[in-house]
Amino acid sequence: MIDDWAARRTYRWCDWSLADLMAAKGETTVSLVMPARNEAATVGAQVSRVREALMETVELLDEIVVIDSDSTDDTVAVASDAGAVVHRAVDIRPDLGWRAGKGEAMWKSQFVTTGELMVFMDADLLDWDTHFVPGLLGPLLTQPSVSLVKGFYERPFLDGSEVPSYDGGRVTELVARPLIALLFPELAGLVQPLAGEWAVRRSWFAQLSVPTGYAVELAALIDTLRGQGLDAIAQVDLGRRAHSHQALLDLGAMATQILAAVSSRVSSSAASAVSGASVDLRQYARDDSGAVGPRTRSVEIGERPPLVSLLQEGAS
Repeated sequence: MIDDWAARRTYRWCDWSLADLMAAKGETTVSLVMPARNEAATVGAQVSRVREALMETVELLDEIVVIDSDSTDDTVAVASDAGAVVHRAVDIRPDLGWRAGKGEAMWKSQFVTTGELMVFMDADLLDWDTHFVPGLLGPLLTQPSVSLVKGFYERPFLDGSEVPSYDGGRVTELVARPLIALLFPELAGLVQPLAGEWAVRRSWFAQLSVPTGYAVELAALIDTLRGQGLDAIAQVDLGRRAHSHQALLDLGAMATQILAAVSSRVSSSAASAVSGASVDLRQYARDDSGAVGPRTRSVEIGERPPLVSLLQEGAS
């Protein structure tokens, strides 16, 4: 089953020309969403390159929107100067409150974008090209039965060390892939289930519960599998991608969010155990004196409800 799905639903970015995609696009509208927090060093170049290649040279994108998640650097100004429409997540629907996290920015993007297709791209890319966007759009524009598309790529470390091309995804290999093997084996054909570059039909994204942190990608895959079946998911080889890597303790927080999202989807007892907006994570590190001691951080594990449920509440 896994191999059969992979054979039918795995593509390469070069499988479609821009001319083919423009013909398939027709009147379909497309939004590129870039969640960002303190990415002033990279977001400007990304916006400029995508805008020139995919809005000015060809009109594959209808809008480029950066959702800023409480940046303390010049991310907002840099992204705006590069030509993106920029919104601060905290200012979008303030009546709904605001939570820190990538998933929150992506969920709130639904209120300020218009595209029928939504492409998500991280704002911290260093080794990439604009073909990422058309590559992700290919299956959505040419396969009506596909609702969600994941990108995958070589992801090396940036410190110059000689490591295998896919060893950059530590949380993927140590957390996400074992969870998939144990609980959702149908998804085992996905090369990089946590990839930040993916695309989805707006109508389907609006029906998904969205974790506010880093679990948004895996949660979307699980919910799409359950709601529409495996064939509603496709993946595209985008070539190579590099970005800065998180410190090990920060990866622990990301892993906690992923485990919480999966736990809430596998059993009522597990969901009860991880209920609430946050969980305390105890980690250990050396202090300046060389002593090893505990550090406790509060990790947000809350989720936003499907957008359609809010719209239904507002209509009633």
